Amino acid sequence: MNPRTLFILIPALIFTGCRSHSQLTPQQAGGQHLYQERCAHCHEENDLALKPPPPNLSNLFRRSTLPSGAPATDAQIIQTVLGGKGKMPSFAGRFTQEQMDALVAYLHTGIQ
Repeated sequence: MNPRTLFILIPALIFTGCRSHSQLTPQQAGGQHLYQERCAHCHEENDLALKPPPPNLSNLFRRSTLPSGAPATDAQIIQTVLGGKGKMPSFAGRFTQEQMDALVAYLHTGIQ
């Protein structure tokens, strides 16, 4: 094999080990879009400089509890998003049930 071909293939093989957008279900991809548009600016970038910073939501469902201490369940996530908690505003009326289901499905991927 040509060394130049290996130079191109190896990074591609390494990258495909990550969960890419194409590996998400359509529902998870929709949730990813919502997360990037509505959640990431606080939970990843903290562009509002909140103190303490909002919790990182990566691998949220791999824990038994949420950062608040509540159980890590779909119902609790939906309640927190729609009702707000602490500095997090309520998103009631801003998401349809279909969008909430998509967001929860995306959070189940671990946000990788």
